[in-house]
Amino acid sequence: MDKPATAPPEIKAAPLARDESCLNEEMKPAAENKPEFDKSARRYEALFKPWLRIAGSSREYFARSRLKWLSHLLSEQAIAPRRVMDFGCGTGMSLPLLVDILHAKQVIGLDTSEESLAVARESVGSGPVELVTPTKYVPQQDLDLVFCNGVFHHIPVVERSAAVDYVYRCLRPGGIFAMWENNPWNPMQSFAMKHSEIDINAIPLPPPESHRLVASEFSVIRTDYLFFLPGYFSWLHPMEKWLIKVPLGAQYQVLARRE
Repeated sequence: MDKPATAPPEIKAAPLARDESCLNEEMKPAAENKPEFDKSARRYEALFKPWLRIAGSSREYFARSRLKWLSHLLSEQAIAPRRVMDFGCGTGMSLPLLVDILHAKQVIGLDTSEESLAVARESVGSGPVELVTPTKYVPQQDLDLVFCNGVFHHIPVVERSAAVDYVYRCLRPGGIFAMWENNPWNPMQSFAMKHSEIDINAIPLPPPESHRLVASEFSVIRTDYLFFLPGYFSWLHPMEKWLIKVPLGAQYQVLARRE
């Protein structure tokens, strides 16, 4: 997929709360896990390389493909999100793409790992994304979209409902939650998650579990499956749009709306 010819416009940050008295109590348990990701933040690309070799594609290819599919679905419903959050942004791969592909005007990159945010800050430079931990961002029910990729399998099961509630409180009524997860029903994805250092403590979510989790707070619009074929068969990738309801793609997206 081609890179944009021009640089994305600068984004003004959504309001952030810096007062420690405003810390979000429900997200404190999840924030306690951040040392695990602090230790791997500087090695993230290296840890991914063996699996990307098998997949035959780059991280950017997967990041762009996710957001292009999301953009297609939003366009079908005449939704043009202006204020967007990347929930669990990690080292920031998707942050500039939220501007390039979704044309967002305000972006919040949220992660529990300070070191991951530091890496992201280096890659996005002085502009256009605001980076913050969840304990320092107070949900204001004013965002149009929360995008989340591969985060919930790292959140302890007992804390997942609180994380969904946090997302709910970030969104305005009618706002969209796009939750992407690794699909344990895909044999290669399942193998990778069992043997990858990044996922050493991960607990996978089968698609029905993610659907139930999201549906506890949101109205689910649809679930789609992507990434069936490795990059070596790129000439067959256009066919994947006909397979989106086959529950064997390496990742799936649960798309939902806050009513």
